[in-house]
Amino acid sequence: MTKMRAFILAEILLVLTILGGVFLYMNRGDGAVDGLSGYQTLYVDGPAMLNLTETLSSDALEGRETGTEGNAAARGFILKRFETLGLRRIGGTYAHEFAIIPYEAGQVSLPPEGVNLLGWVAGKTPGKGPMIVVTAHYDHLGVRDGEIYNGADDNAGGVAALVGVADYFRRNPPTHDIVFAALDAEEKGMLGARALVKSGLIDLGRVALNINFDMISRSEAGELYAAGTTPWPQLKPLVAEVAAAAPVTLLTGHDSPELGPDDWTSQSDHVAFHEVGIPFLYFGVEDHPGYHQPSDDYADLTHDFFVRSADTLAMAVKAADGWIGLSERPAD
Repeated sequence: MTKMRAFILAEILLVLTILGGVFLYMNRGDGAVDGLSGYQTLYVDGPAMLNLTETLSSDALEGRETGTEGNAAARGFILKRFETLGLRRIGGTYAHEFAIIPYEAGQVSLPPEGVNLLGWVAGKTPGKGPMIVVTAHYDHLGVRDGEIYNGADDNAGGVAALVGVADYFRRNPPTHDIVFAALDAEEKGMLGARALVKSGLIDLGRVALNINFDMISRSEAGELYAAGTTPWPQLKPLVAEVAAAAPVTLLTGHDSPELGPDDWTSQSDHVAFHEVGIPFLYFGVEDHPGYHQPSDDYADLTHDFFVRSADTLAMAVKAADGWIGLSERPAD
């Protein structure tokens, strides 16, 4: 695969997606019910976010496994959004390659490298003071036994929400710098996040909080969880503030060692920050029948919940921007 081939594939898919959206818009009847079910977002651009999620989870991208053409095409879509939003670059570029070193002998199927995408929105004192790092992984499982694992909820929706939240802060500048990181190789062991933490591209001493989005778009119960308040109890007031006004049911939990496999502390990219002593909030839904299955498709997302969830995530980042400006925040 060449970078040019991946770029051309991404451009073709972008044109087809735009044309398809225009066609559907022009041909829907007055009584058509769209994916938002009447909910009007206050923070994110709901239709744009849904459109990006559908594109990233399409069969054409073949599950976005790290090192594949589909993964590179997905990266092209996200990079184009970063460019369109005018996010600031780190080191003059959005794309940051990292080497993948097999961590067990015999794992010969790992690709030689992955690529993280990093952009940031400046606060009132760019490059100074505490900052937030918002993360979401864009890779998924690829093709297995001839079936495409599209990963609509895991994690096309999460990275589309990251783009939506970045758009909000581009239009409404924060007090503190916010880095937006679309990470690769999460499904290989949070390798993109670990590479970012080790890279020196961001000053870890400035990172007051990592906020991670992973599986935030599918919940029949309308429930979104914020994990992290057990290991980092100082975050409880922040989450309580968001939960009081959130358009979804925002719960805490899934972050205690006694829960065993239901402890999410080490199950997504936030763990790389947690391991170096940086507080985190991980937003996600509980497992559903599509989790790590070929049935994790765009059509099976709960679209109204999804856009409400994305608004909630924007609210959380906004609240965190205010929270880190305080010298102390008492725990409950």
